[in-house]
Amino acid sequence: MKIAVIDGQGGGIGKHITKEIRSAFGDSVEILALGTNSIATLMMLRAGANEGATGENAIIQNVSKVDVITGTVAILAAHSMLGELTPAMAEAIGKSRAIKFLLPINRVGINIVGVKDEPLPHQIEKLISQLKEFKEVV
Repeated sequence: MKIAVIDGQGGGIGKHITKEIRSAFGDSVEILALGTNSIATLMMLRAGANEGATGENAIIQNVSKVDVITGTVAILAAHSMLGELTPAMAEAIGKSRAIKFLLPINRVGINIVGVKDEPLPHQIEKLISQLKEFKEVV
């Protein structure tokens, strides 16, 4: 299974997601770090991603080549991450046939009704649990 972790700005959330995926799955999955900037990509690579790529073209070209995309809900919103996520990136991510496991972090003015606001570590625990269920099915 090939998983793309997408993040921007300082890469902190992507780093934590990558670290927990690597811890839970070891080498049985391939993690592709896709950063909107080089710092975010570097943080995810240091956390255990197999490969990394940076920028609009890298994200557009690679989201169609993975089985799973993960990150925050902001990766579907054009101009999020203080403008780092371009409309073309959001469109490519949204169009990708990969299943998306997104954390409902409300930093872009998107409130997902029925979702409880929880600390990041709890959200990542749930993400890992859902990835495990998905991996069993695939």
